[in-house]
Amino acid sequence: MNRLRIGELARRSGLSVETLRYYERRGLIPPPERSASGYRHYPPTTLERLSFIRRCKELGFALDEIAELLQLEVNPAVGANEIKTRVEAKIGLVEQKIADLQRLRHSLRQLSSLCCGEGTLSECPILEFLHQPPE
Repeated sequence: MNRLRIGELARRSGLSVETLRYYERRGLIPPPERSASGYRHYPPTTLERLSFIRRCKELGFALDEIAELLQLEVNPAVGANEIKTRVEAKIGLVEQKIADLQRLRHSLRQLSSLCCGEGTLSECPILEFLHQPPE
């Protein structure tokens, strides 16, 4: 497969040209070779890297975390345990977010139960509660 210009890479990866340039500035994808006329020419392996980045993002990793994973991947001194440790840490954060969201849902349900949904806004117990200063 030949090298890809940025527009073709964007089309094949489903990302915008601006995103590709941003990833390049962040060091998530290596800087491409430039043609004599200044066009970027990316190797086909960049598509694989972009797929890796997309999958990491889908799993909740931030770009800084993805950059760390990419660095770990090319370090011969790093073992699989290092990657597993990062994933386990991410699981812990996800579990914390789930717990926070469950508490939020419980609070919202309690708030919703204050109001029967009838009457005027001036009589709405939800609005009355929301206007109270926090404890």
